Amino acid sequence: MLKNCMEIFVENALHVVLKEYEGICKCPKCIEDIKAISLNHLKPLYVVTEQGQAYMKVNEMEKQFQADVIQEVVRAIEIVSQNPKHDEFK
Repeated sequence: MLKNCMEIFVENALHVVLKEYEGICKCPKCIEDIKAISLNHLKPLYVVTEQGQAYMKVNEMEKQFQADVIQEVVRAIEIVSQNPKHDEFK
């Protein structure tokens, strides 16, 4: 099982942060764009073992780690909300 745990962290942060944003598009395309931009600016955190998952959980609890993830999610939300691409491929 190879997993980039940063995807989980971004997903969790996104659900929390989006509650603070009203009036922005939350369609599936915009949400995926937000995730992609966030993940492209954060260091991947791959795990393949149970021990790696335990390390991931400890890492998630660190306040600076959480702040970094939230900062990138907020930045991505601002980028996507100013430049939505959801209608380009219809």
